[in-house]
Amino acid sequence: MARQKCEIYSRVVGFLTPVSQWNIGKKEEFKDRREYDKQLQAR
Repeated sequence: MARQKCEIYSRVVGFLTPVSQWNIGKKEEFKDRREYDKQLQAR
């Protein structure tokens, strides 16, 4: 099976944007992001 390019979208200020359209700095910043569970953070 041949590989296909997969587009990744991220939500920025309420809008979904493809990561491929970001500048180099934002792409590097995206790699450093961490996901969290909002329910685990609430106390």
